[in-house]
Parts: sequence; structure tokens; C-alpha cells
Amino acid sequence: MGPLAYKLEELFTYGDYRTWNDDERWELIDGVPYCMSPAPSPRHQLLLGELHRQFANWLRGKPCQVFIAPIDVRLAESDEHDDEITTVVQPDLSVICDKSRLDNTGYRGAPELVVEILSPSTAQKDLKTKLARYERAGVREYWIVDPAAKIVLVFILQGDGQYGRPSVYVDTDRPQVNIFPDLEIDLTAVFAE
Repeated sequence: MGPLAYKLEELFTYGDYRTWNDDERWELIDGVPYCMSPAPSPRHQLLLGELHRQFANWLRGKPCQVFIAPIDVRLAESDEHDDEITTVVQPDLSVICDKSRLDNTGYRGAPELVVEILSPSTAQKDLKTKLARYERAGVREYWIVDPAAKIVLVFILQGDGQYGRPSVYVDTDRPQVNIFPDLEIDLTAVFAE
């Protein structure tokens, strides 16, 4: 049984999170646990695999790396100890350039770019809760992929620390990755059936 079964009003930390059953996947956002079950659909995994392939091929030999879930990304508010962190997410895809923040448990800090692929069970969290949390953490670029509508929303962090209005791309577009101006993602390949 997950942690919600016995502590409904309590906020959790990464210290609590590390004690939970390894057979269950969870995220914490501002101390609130979210179960990551059921497993993603095959369609979700195909989209993720193609996005990862395109990013990984382009990043080969460069200083940044791309990771796919599950990898724990700990979004600290300041210099708090790991066990006190209240946000631990597992983005579908993360681009990380500061390798000094990688450790045996995952990554501590804001990735440069995060991609979340919507599913019926995660759409509200990805579009609202995670959007606000990634913005607050300073994730420079946040992509939300909607497999059903075959669109991608791209949020770019502005100078004021806020995401601007998203750019919207359809399945025939080739959006340029803002943090890597020489990289375009072929959405025709991403959304191929």
C-alpha cells in the first residue's frame, strides 16, 4: 500500500519518498505524492523513444545529456538538505547540462529542458501543477506533447522567470529547440503511427 493509505493530511519529503516500496513509482510536488501507475501506454513509449533518439543523436559528443524516466529529479527550493526536499519528479525526458548535479540517486536541480507526454491520468498535473513547478524551479524549456491531438506546446522561460505564451507545433512541424538553436525535432517522425 502506498503512503497515501496512512498519511492523508501530511506533506512528504524526499526522505520519506526514499523509504517507500520500490515496486511503486511516485512523484512529490510541493510535498504532495502522486502515484505514477499505471505504466505508460505503448503509444506514449514510442513517442518518448523517438524524442529520446533525436535528442540523444544530436547531443552525442556534446556536454549535455538526455535522460528518460524514471530518473529522480529533485527540485530544491534553496540549499535544503536532500531529505528535506518536497519536490521529486520523474519527467518523461530531461536534458541535463550540469553533470556535477548528477549522483547515484538522480539529479538535484532544474534540467535545462523537460518533456512531458500527456496521458489521461497525467494531463491535468502536467498542464498545471508541473508547469508551475518547473517554472518556479527555472527549467528553461518545457515541452508538453499531446499524442491525441498530435501537438506540442513549448514554454520558454523569460527574463522575468516566467514562462511566456507557449508556441504550438503540429505533427508536420520541425520546431527548433530554443536552448540548442541548431537542433530541430522532426515531429512527423515523433507522431508516426
